[in-house]
Amino acid sequence: MSGFVAAPIKPVVGIEALEALDIRVGKIERVEEVPRSDKLMKLTVNFDDHSRTILAGIKKERENPREIEGVQTLFVVNVQPRKMAGEISEGMLFDIGYADGVTPYWRYPNGPCRTALEPAETRRWTTVRESARRPGRHC
Repeated sequence: MSGFVAAPIKPVVGIEALEALDIRVGKIERVEEVPRSDKLMKLTVNFDDHSRTILAGIKKERENPREIEGVQTLFVVNVQPRKMAGEISEGMLFDIGYADGVTPYWRYPNGPCRTALEPAETRRWTTVRESARRPGRHC
């Protein structure tokens, strides 16, 4: 890619840091504006046994941030709740790519919404863009 400059690589972390993260699949049920922010969107995420409000800085990532409603993706659920723009966030979207100026191209299971991880051979993975071309094909 000519002209592309990747974000710098962050410092190395030990395996213990990764093992401490609780990363789960959640279904984004609702995406709402955060009135006091020009970059945050408020996500209502269903984790099957509970729902959480998670704020994510995705407003500038895509033309229509609400296109991710109904999408399953990864979230870190064991981060300390944090108040941002007058709202409390109870987790973190596992979002990659935008620091490099690339719209994240999330992958998620296309099928029954399950929050527990399944064996890889039982999933059919698709993408947000792919599902947008085929309405109703994702959870």
